[in-house]
Amino acid sequence: MPWGKSGSAALLLLSGKVIRRVKARDPSPTEMSVEPWASPQDQAAAKQAHSPHDSPSQDQETFPDKVCVDSFWHEVETIQQGSGDTDLGCSRRDSRHSEEGEQEEQWLADAGLSTLISEDGEDVDKALLLSTLTKTQALAVQRRLDSYTLSRRKRNKQPPRDVRDIFSSPIAQTLLPEAENTEDLTQHSMASVAKTPLSAMTLEHHRGAPKEEFLITDIAYCEQAVIFIKQAKFPQNNSQHRKEDGTLPRVVCPKCRLGVTRIQDLSHADMKKVRQLALIDMTALCDLLEVEVKRHKIGKRKIPESTLFGVPLATLLENDQKQKPNATIPLFLQALLSFLEKKGVDSEGILRVPGSQSRIKLLQQNLESNFYSGHFNWDEVSPNDAAALLKKFIRDLPDPLLTAEYLNTFSAVRDITELRQKLHMLNLLVLLLPEPNRNTLKALLEFLSKVVSRENRNRMNLWAVATIMAPNLFLHKAVPSRLTDGAEKGQAEKAADVMRLLVRYQDLLWTIPNFLVSQVRRLNENSNRRYQFYDRRFKNLLKKIQPESREKPEKNKSELRRTVKIQVGDLVSGSMDFQLGVNTRTSDLLEHFQRQFLRSPANGKGKMRRNGSVSCPDCALYEVGGNIGEHCLDLDTHLMDLYNSNPGGEWVIKRKPNGGRGV
Repeated sequence: MPWGKSGSAALLLLSGKVIRRVKARDPSPTEMSVEPWASPQDQAAAKQAHSPHDSPSQDQETFPDKVCVDSFWHEVETIQQGSGDTDLGCSRRDSRHSEEGEQEEQWLADAGLSTLISEDGEDVDKALLLSTLTKTQALAVQRRLDSYTLSRRKRNKQPPRDVRDIFSSPIAQTLLPEAENTEDLTQHSMASVAKTPLSAMTLEHHRGAPKEEFLITDIAYCEQAVIFIKQAKFPQNNSQHRKEDGTLPRVVCPKCRLGVTRIQDLSHADMKKVRQLALIDMTALCDLLEVEVKRHKIGKRKIPESTLFGVPLATLLENDQKQKPNATIPLFLQALLSFLEKKGVDSEGILRVPGSQSRIKLLQQNLESNFYSGHFNWDEVSPNDAAALLKKFIRDLPDPLLTAEYLNTFSAVRDITELRQKLHMLNLLVLLLPEPNRNTLKALLEFLSKVVSRENRNRMNLWAVATIMAPNLFLHKAVPSRLTDGAEKGQAEKAADVMRLLVRYQDLLWTIPNFLVSQVRRLNENSNRRYQFYDRRFKNLLKKIQPESREKPEKNKSELRRTVKIQVGDLVSGSMDFQLGVNTRTSDLLEHFQRQFLRSPANGKGKMRRNGSVSCPDCALYEVGGNIGEHCLDLDTHLMDLYNSNPGGEWVIKRKPNGGRGV
């Protein structure tokens, strides 16, 4: 269905808004560095690769060797035997595609847009989320609505209201940014990004040195894909797409002045909005890259009478949190990974060498009976048996660890050519996972990274670990898979490629892109302005209760003092004033707090360093209210930029929650 004039203009306004916000925080080239959240293994690998005298690490092999490929298919055979089927295709009876129109309806619900097909929602409800979308994101929404509308017509049902009517409504126009020269600004901003050729986004040093990739997170991933696709069709400066050759480069990210936002840094309410927006951007990206996304529904299964194996992840975690409220992954998995880290990471062939099937069966029965009572003795377990238990625990989950909805989308990442776009897709998919699944996956990947870091002792490089673990994550009896179809070597390489990306770039994938944080802020701002669209008398009443002067705090660009609340439990409480400068960072404020409050005899519970500074590692600065729910700030956040981004928010110093293993 073609877009009308008003709809197109609104979409240009929406995309222009995102670009203008990016330009406001445009990082200088001097601020570019290796990602600050890089794991020690990644940093060590980068240093080793930079050294011309070192021999190439096996982790940087271009392709997996024959042993890795054979191990891959051995794992597949083990999974098939364990499921009781000779062909995983038999599981199709347990999974079905949604009926025509159901997928679109479920997609709109997951994206927070179910009001578009409901007669109950008001125009303001329908316009809030739409007003934050870029042009390409909005087009993805339109395609789902068109498909849903077509299915309704086939079933002789009344079609829903067209999304263009929502965009062109007076309320939506009020929510949109100013129209003055917006189209010109959008085209100019996109053109300035497009002028950067692909060769400038991929830096290759002298021969033998590693490649570097820029990962830009200020612009929506789907909008970046539009630029890349155009450049692929019309190369500039004779630059061409670099085909992925199997090596993993060092990823470089521009340092945003608002700092890095990790998944655990936002409140649950804001993370729900992040997931909705990530789903829209991921779907738009799949449309552009022609990646097929098919959601599967798993039929009801009889849950075995078990306490550990075969129990739904959410149920297992809910039961464990009754014993340990701060647990983020199942206690059994935490204990198993801790044992493997102590006794297994140095064992040669760990994860590859199979354990004894008879011992594994007895161990499982013993764990089911005695784990929670504390009578299980880990000293009697061999590392290879424990590794087999780990893989069995993952395989026996009633729903895939990567979820039935997104398992095949994770697998489809292997067919994307460009590394940047693979990472974009994986980043969005990680954000879409339910919290128990995401935390469990992160704990597993952290363990696998430690196995790779001890390659000199265990003989397990990144390819070996990836090929062993890929079938355990990407094959599940509840969801049909094409992983075992086609040429054996090619399928093994592609599946292992996705797995090694998850292991190598896990810290990067567990961050929230800047463009999603900006969209969440915009969505919260629009939600706070809802009262503007109701009865004028009610609006005037609100003005009396909350005058305009309170809504817009006064700014003094030369000198700005902020009152910071302090809520550090029994240690100290109260507030303090802090003066902001152009380059003042979160770390400066926390250091001022530590000097002022934690060095006093009454509150001296911080750790004194040799240089006289005081460290209180479990304290952090939080941004609360305004256009955000709650946001734990990165130490490198520039506070003046933060204030300009959210002048109505409060700043609070408090302890970080003491979570268990995982994120």
